Amino acid sequence: MTEGGCLCGAVRYRLGEAPSSSANCHCRSCRRASGAPVVAWITVRRSQFTILSGIPAVFHSSPGVTRQFCSHCGTGLTYETERHPDTIDITTASLDDADAHPPTADVWVEDKLSWQPTSSDTEKFPGSSLS
Repeated sequence: MTEGGCLCGAVRYRLGEAPSSSANCHCRSCRRASGAPVVAWITVRRSQFTILSGIPAVFHSSPGVTRQFCSHCGTGLTYETERHPDTIDITTASLDDADAHPPTADVWVEDKLSWQPTSSDTEKFPGSSLS
């Protein structure tokens, strides 16, 4: 089983299955929410994501989108959208072993910062890979 959590350790979670996808998101919303030029995400079925300890804070960042984060240290943890109610995205960097799930795609590259590089090994999508 894969586990992860926030910087201060207040929130811990477990994944009951391997991710179905792993991608770097370049959209403006993810950049603003994280304060970073890109955010790496993995996707699992919502039923396979379990909070083990702590209670993440919730922020509705845009219509139909909910993000969870640690209210103590601010670590971004999840992204949920009403468009895909059966899945949840988890920040790859919050995993205990983030190297286990390298990104295979770059999404929202139409929003990418001009100075942010992408890997030649990833598939590129101008918007969402799920559109």
